[in-house]
Amino acid sequence: MSRMSIAAGIFLLFQVAGFISSLHAILNTRTSQGAIAWVVSLNTMPVIAVPAYWVFGRSKFQGYVDALKDTNLIIEEDKKKIHQEFAPFVVHVPDDFPEYKAITRLSTSPFLKGNRVELLVDGRATYKSLEEGIKRASSYILFQFYILRADSTGKRFMELLIDRAKAGVSVYVLYDELGSREITETQLGELRAAGIGIAPFNTTQGDMNRFQINFGNHRKIMVVDGKETWLGGLNIGDEYLGLDRKLSPWRDTHLHIEGPAALVAQSIFWSDWHWANRELLTGLNW
Repeated sequence: MSRMSIAAGIFLLFQVAGFISSLHAILNTRTSQGAIAWVVSLNTMPVIAVPAYWVFGRSKFQGYVDALKDTNLIIEEDKKKIHQEFAPFVVHVPDDFPEYKAITRLSTSPFLKGNRVELLVDGRATYKSLEEGIKRASSYILFQFYILRADSTGKRFMELLIDRAKAGVSVYVLYDELGSREITETQLGELRAAGIGIAPFNTTQGDMNRFQINFGNHRKIMVVDGKETWLGGLNIGDEYLGLDRKLSPWRDTHLHIEGPAALVAQSIFWSDWHWANRELLTGLNW
């Protein structure tokens, strides 16, 4: 068989795969615009589009959903007990507020009263508040970011966490392995050597999930002692301070919350930690 025949056969296989994939896209892509874009590309340039679709295009991400359901079943009873602690702070909303039902269903948590909220308007305000919170921690720190850079800002935060761990504060770090790909094994080893629990979010775990790299964990959460939390749009890196010329100026916002809402952020970290390495964090303040 000639090389030309082999190439034609391979192209034909891609053409068939493109047609089958386009049917899948029509049935499963969230928007009509997205479905049309995939159908066109899958049938006009299947050699490129077919691999791209099966890595980036499956919007339902069923393998991840199934795996997440499996791990949630394991911790379901613990989650119920945790959410019972929220009861005294629940805001009772009238029945004619359908948005409330939608929000609580999506977040799996009710609105909670009794919080003090501070708006952090840029990177400098956010990092100053985060650093002060780390230094205040007396029991534990839960630190979760999609991007944890190995630049001067990232190193500063790693040093702060190491200092607190050496002072006897329990520190747990979750990072996304794609977003935080700059972090070296040496740096991870330094964190572990200080007694810090650290784990990648491990998005691709699960048999149907091996090539899904576009559903990383984009959370940016820090919780201190179960009493205060920080969350919002900023990761950990120089660009959020305007120090990266290619990405400056940067505009983003974070929140510092003291009160019962910190427990909600803590429950999210607790659940993500179990997903990442199948360990249940104990000794947390609920």
